[in-house]
Amino acid sequence: MKLILSITGASGVSLGLKFLEFLPDDIDVHLVISNSAKKTLQYENNIDYLAFIEQKANITLYEDTHIWSTIASGSSQVDAMIILPCSMNTLAKCSVGISDTLITRAFSVMLKEKKDIILAPREMPYNTIQLENMTKLSSLGVVIAPPVLGYYSQQTTLDDMEKFLIGKWFDLLKIKHNLYKRWSNDVKSDI
Repeated sequence: MKLILSITGASGVSLGLKFLEFLPDDIDVHLVISNSAKKTLQYENNIDYLAFIEQKANITLYEDTHIWSTIASGSSQVDAMIILPCSMNTLAKCSVGISDTLITRAFSVMLKEKKDIILAPREMPYNTIQLENMTKLSSLGVVIAPPVLGYYSQQTTLDDMEKFLIGKWFDLLKIKHNLYKRWSNDVKSDI
């Protein structure tokens, strides 16, 4: 699988890196981290993303300003794209076709090529404009999958919660994993 992972500057940018950490090594990852995401990583987590990325050999890193990069063309034959987290600014640009960065240009290309796209908007609550943007993108086939927990897998730590979220995104991308306990109704109940 050839996958574009784009990390934008919404709160929770470390989820993007954790997603990357759990990706199988046989996935060809094309990574774009926006300038806002780099600043947010430093502010929220004090993470040196370059040191983190150097640990994996299956990653090609692009600058968000390099709009001429390979993944900005439909001929690059990318299978899927996920924007994790997706800032409201990026969401708005995607919904109206503004492609002024590599992330938004790659999104536009994936949309025209009818490839799988997942957006993980990270905001709460959503305002009406944001909901309208999500509805428009969903009507175009984009999967809107914000980081929302399901409590049935009995997470007890932040790490468990993050694994659950990443596992749900992996499910959407058809990536095999065992990151969370799947739903089972084989539970005895006194109700």
